[in-house]
Amino acid sequence: MTLRQIQPGSSISVSRSAPVLRVGRHGAAQDRREVPEETPVALVHDGSTTAVMMATPADLEDFALGFSLTEGIIADASEIESLEVVETELGIEARMWLSRPRSEILAGRRRYLAGPTGCGLCGIDSLGEAMRASPKAPEGLHISSTDIGAALEALPEHQTLGAATRAVHAAAWWAISGGFTCLREDVGRHNALDKLVGALAGSDKPRPDGALFLTSRISVEMVQKASVMGAQVLVAVSAPTALAIRTAEQAAITLVGVARRDGFEVFTRPDRVS
Repeated sequence: MTLRQIQPGSSISVSRSAPVLRVGRHGAAQDRREVPEETPVALVHDGSTTAVMMATPADLEDFALGFSLTEGIIADASEIESLEVVETELGIEARMWLSRPRSEILAGRRRYLAGPTGCGLCGIDSLGEAMRASPKAPEGLHISSTDIGAALEALPEHQTLGAATRAVHAAAWWAISGGFTCLREDVGRHNALDKLVGALAGSDKPRPDGALFLTSRISVEMVQKASVMGAQVLVAVSAPTALAIRTAEQAAITLVGVARRDGFEVFTRPDRVS
């Protein structure tokens, strides 16, 4: 896959300093706060827009690759022959050209998606597509409660944009053998996960055995995306929906929610947690 990125000197930034009036018990004072940028990003396959998402303008090559994988547009990173991220007057385009067999498949299922940050199954064109079966997670991984607690304690120090803005989600891969190996952040929780999927899939190193950590709630599409990446264990700080639990059961994923440093709740496949 050939990659071409936004040229140096681009005006795109991931955050900016905004003036605020800070009000507290002892009065009010002028101050400033770092806030994340939110930019329309068009995901373009073979010259046609597949989706327009509001996203943090960082790691967009990862985003384009990850979205293409988790939405079933491609099955492998090698099916993207070239990827170019281009800044326009209205936003950013991630332009991808697919290999011929995959391009023909996409042409047969072409649809337009428009997804705001808080949306889940945006633009899905049928109930069958929304409720598609998730691939089964592989077996063999075991993780201890001590490992989960240690990972949750270490997670904040890796959230650079989150620490600066307190306004973005993170998705991270934690390796049993070495802690967090990859983390991506975005104003959209789905985008953060897609960026992580893309970063791992595009790496020339094999993904180590480990678990997926999310700072967001667990809705069904987050479980579906986790199943596409082959995660055996998904840990999140919030609780799952009932449909997310059913989907995790079907996909044989260990679903850990309401995760804090001092405890968590295991909703599915507790046999992987010791």
